[in-house]
Amino acid sequence: MAKRGGFPGGMGMPGNMNNLMKQAQRMQRQMEESQKELETKEFTAKAGGGAVEVTVTGAKEVTKVILDKEAVDPDDVEMLQDLIMAATNEALRMADEAGNAAMGGFAGGMGLF
Repeated sequence: MAKRGGFPGGMGMPGNMNNLMKQAQRMQRQMEESQKELETKEFTAKAGGGAVEVTVTGAKEVTKVILDKEAVDPDDVEMLQDLIMAATNEALRMADEAGNAAMGGFAGGMGLF
């Protein structure tokens, strides 16, 4: 009488399943390492022809703001605010793109994309 159900070769996980589990654990470790590495990287963006420079980390923390003296006009504070905002948003976008690129490689390796 033929066996019904279960895995060929007896009880327990088949070899392919064990390999998949090991591969998933390895990918998880690699993703965690990539995330930690990304969080320490810095991304710098400029606005206003370099009058404002903002640096953020991959963890999206602002670490540096550099203002050119020419950009500081007491009569036009709004322009300085806009330049700081533009540089900060660009630096954050750069950090996001780097994170998406790093994680996209893992998703592709798992056959998700």
